[in-house]
Amino acid sequence: MILYHTYSGKVALNTWALLSPQARHREMLDRMAWTFLIVAGLFEICWAIGLKYTDGFSRLWPTTGTLLAMAASFGFLAQALKSIPVGTGYAVWTGIGAAGTAVLSMVLFAESVSIVKVFSLLCIVLGIIGLKGSA
Repeated sequence: MILYHTYSGKVALNTWALLSPQARHREMLDRMAWTFLIVAGLFEICWAIGLKYTDGFSRLWPTTGTLLAMAASFGFLAQALKSIPVGTGYAVWTGIGAAGTAVLSMVLFAESVSIVKVFSLLCIVLGIIGLKGSA
């Protein structure tokens, strides 16, 4: 049993040290998959906002950036879904994208803000947290 000191000065059990090498590797892959999923969601926000700037795909550079963000988003999502169940992964990906796009649209495009809209966005975020916790 390996003990270590936490930042608060308390002594805790280092469960990482007790895991077999295979279990440690699996846990690392799981963390990496969730990181990929979050990055995919962030790129989804980028391409959704980018669509506004493409003017119907008639402007070259905004269109190029949007298409690159789409490719990156799908690429990271595909990598994440190697380890995360597709239902959970897709729901989290779209949740991050939807909530992030809605918030950024309020900031960038002065879209209306209401109590109902903020509450609804909080429900999406709580749903994402719940899905992560249940995976």
